[in-house]
Amino acid sequence: MPHFFFNKKLILLLVGMVFLVALISFSLRERTNATLPEQIIKDTVGVAQSIVAKPANYIAGVFDSIDSLLNTYEENKRLKARLDEFVAVQAEAADLKSDIKKFQELMDKSESLKAYDPIHATVIARNPDQWEEKIILDKGSSHGVEKNMAVMTAKGLVGKVTLVTPFTSEVELLYTNNPNYRVSAMVQGDKQAYGLIEGYDKEHNQLIMKRIDSSLTVKKGQQVVSSGLGGVFPKNVPIGEITEVSTDDHGLTKMAYVKPSADFSILDYVVIAKRSSTMIDGSDGNKSNVDLTHPPQKDKEEAE
Repeated sequence: MPHFFFNKKLILLLVGMVFLVALISFSLRERTNATLPEQIIKDTVGVAQSIVAKPANYIAGVFDSIDSLLNTYEENKRLKARLDEFVAVQAEAADLKSDIKKFQELMDKSESLKAYDPIHATVIARNPDQWEEKIILDKGSSHGVEKNMAVMTAKGLVGKVTLVTPFTSEVELLYTNNPNYRVSAMVQGDKQAYGLIEGYDKEHNQLIMKRIDSSLTVKKGQQVVSSGLGGVFPKNVPIGEITEVSTDDHGLTKMAYVKPSADFSILDYVVIAKRSSTMIDGSDGNKSNVDLTHPPQKDKEEAE
């Protein structure tokens, strides 16, 4: 009996192998149409794949979108940082361009000061309580700066040195309220008219030019420059433009309002005019009426 069962198993194995070989041969031969079982199996597998693939593709797309979003965010951060750097560099370049232009204008102004040795200086301080009256420069006596030296920008005259330390100097501007501050000035034209810049008018926010000869014609639009007669300020340095002309209280002389050529609200770089020759303390000084052509008797005795 055991032998019979063994033979039976062997027969079934051989039959199964023959059937498997036949099935494989049948599957490998070229066919144009699939059998019904194959169609059922393929359709079932295709539907299952479609059901599984759609959510899988959607989820994969979501992850891809998130990844792209993160990459875009990081790229935007890098671009924004580069843009900030570019803006900073652009602003710095604009400042340098402006400084170069101002330096060039100052150099041109320096070349026009034939009788003076120009000292270039930078405004380092400005008192808010005296904003329109005084500025502090970064040049002092160690750089050759002395009291009463004229100070100007490329646009025109701004003031004179009134106090000097070894490394700084204080400049009193033309807008000062100091009653003793005067600048000998000249109105340009066919016939020149002389006068004195004495302070400024707060209401008009302009300089006041007084003591103009009443017989001379002075009109709006004429340019006012330094006359150089006082010995402090160089000659022909622009001061401003006449905007209005009237007579003084007594009607003996004329006075004029002068709009300054220099911008007193923005002072950064200036030129100090160091005179090569001996300076004369004349009408640009402290209202002195001393006869400069005849020294006092005491000085004569010392000279003898």
